[in-house]
Amino acid sequence: MPTQLEQAREGVITPQMRQVAEDEGRDPEKICHAVASGHVVIPYNAHRSFRARGIGAGLRTKVNANIGASGLRNLVEEEITKLEMSVQYGADAVMDLSTGTDLDAIRAELISRSPVMLGTVPIYQVASEAAEGIIDAEELFACIERQAEQGVDFMTVHCGITRHTVETLAARPRVAGIVSRGGSLLASYIRRTGHENPLYEQFDRLCEIFAAHDVTFSLGDGLRPGAGADATDGPQLAELIVLGELAERARERGCQVMIEGPGHVPLDQVEANVTLQKRVCGGAPFYVLGPIVTDVTPGYDHISAAIGGAVAAAAGADFLCYVTPAEHLRLPTVEDVVEGVVATRIAAHAGDLVKDVPGAREWDDSMSRARRRLDWEAMYELAMDPVKARRLKEGSEAAGEDVCTMCGKLCAIRTDRLSVDETPGEESGSGAST
Repeated sequence: MPTQLEQAREGVITPQMRQVAEDEGRDPEKICHAVASGHVVIPYNAHRSFRARGIGAGLRTKVNANIGASGLRNLVEEEITKLEMSVQYGADAVMDLSTGTDLDAIRAELISRSPVMLGTVPIYQVASEAAEGIIDAEELFACIERQAEQGVDFMTVHCGITRHTVETLAARPRVAGIVSRGGSLLASYIRRTGHENPLYEQFDRLCEIFAAHDVTFSLGDGLRPGAGADATDGPQLAELIVLGELAERARERGCQVMIEGPGHVPLDQVEANVTLQKRVCGGAPFYVLGPIVTDVTPGYDHISAAIGGAVAAAAGADFLCYVTPAEHLRLPTVEDVVEGVVATRIAAHAGDLVKDVPGAREWDDSMSRARRRLDWEAMYELAMDPVKARRLKEGSEAAGEDVCTMCGKLCAIRTDRLSVDETPGEESGSGAST
């Protein structure tokens, strides 16, 4: 069966393109054209059935939540709960990054339950199951094909880790070295064996697998900076150039492609990183982790990442991978997952307001009008996290009142409305009381 990209090039508007157009308020023909150009991807494995979502230029900035068991904590039911809460709080995608328990079984379980696109990093499974973590090329390709057959919609593959890009690290020593798990495994493979990265060397073979199942490439940034001091350095840029070349090769073979980005990046470099990626990679959708804009926020890295994510989204990043309060510290709990999703959605929406994405300004304006009416029920409904908004208001001393405990009788909106002979609560229709 032809891929979404191959069908788009033929002018075929697939059901998935129509779903994206409907959700985004766009013309289906424009979505088709954007997919054909490689500026939009629709991760949707040929073996899956769910409501498709698009990632790319002109569309709402999407949010991914990472879940998955580890070798130190592998409670499958907990990961299922994380999936459910991620979706409930608005994640557009989840990635199963499991490195512990029966990896094929937990992936199958998550795929069967996920109503959104699901991604993986296949090298994690190969390294987890290999003796002493030593990578075998044939086992890696077998794992990738098995995951594609299971129904994985997009995969992170670190094809830009090459003998050349690894050598650039010696020319400019880093503060934090390699912080990508996949990147470190492949760099170690190259250094130990002297062989080229098989994902790079046999890229056409990889394309054949992806095209057969319509898996979307997420070309991983194995040399992403893990410290602000390492941002936008030679190794990162050398890898980006390779990813740009591979993105074009993948598209030529009918595969959809997005590019992964940094990482830890000082605030004044975020926009430049997005602009550079778009230029080097032919406008391919950009998938960024954060970026985290300062290195000193353990326990609050979700806030640091939301700051960077907002700037990145405003500059044109298309897909934000969440960061939780547990980043750098532990496997995230269910509560960490919720905080990470909401913080990243805030960043994505802030960027959408700048990009003038359809519906973004209307959402904000609706909230502003509800606040003017002191319509608490409408405010709860419009809130990004309705549960928390309601809990904070109704758990206060002003529960049931038309004001909050911050301003009380000095509420500016109430005063302003009274000054023009409006009675508080009269327009609310619900929620406001006198």
